[in-house]
Amino acid sequence: MLALLLSLAHAGSLAGVTFPDRVSVGGQPVALNGLGLREKYFVDIYVGGLYLQTPTHDAAAAIAADEPKRVVMHFIYRTVTRDQMLETFREGFGSAASGPHAATIGKMESWVPSAGVKQGDELGFDYVPGQGTSMVLNGRSLGTVPGPEFMRLVFGIYLGPKPPTPELKAGLLGR
Repeated sequence: MLALLLSLAHAGSLAGVTFPDRVSVGGQPVALNGLGLREKYFVDIYVGGLYLQTPTHDAAAAIAADEPKRVVMHFIYRTVTRDQMLETFREGFGSAASGPHAATIGKMESWVPSAGVKQGDELGFDYVPGQGTSMVLNGRSLGTVPGPEFMRLVFGIYLGPKPPTPELKAGLLGR
């Protein structure tokens, strides 16, 4: 167990992007669990980082944990438009985008910047128990959805059965 914790706690670098080994989410320390590269059509889009209070290689455990956590995307592609971001989120949310969570997902989509994101931007989601899931752009909260249900939907995009790529999911889980 100690070896697992130590292997997951070191700062990581991938595709020229370095993530700190620890950050604070809601005033609580979380550790870098893993890094993954999101590619589309052989083009590098972003480096993703997953921070957990309890490091794990188990996707279901990472999604279900009701503790502070963060998933962050450091964009390395020059520009990802708002429409491209929305399309990707809708694919990730799957049937939930038109189901009972449609209004909440629509609220989150309204926070996506009209200019999209550019190279060097960091867009992510912080979850704090009792507060909810915040969309964060370059360290600034764009809005928060209360409750753990939305957190599970968001983290399920990256760690669920249909992640953007299997390689990204494996990297985030430190595999």
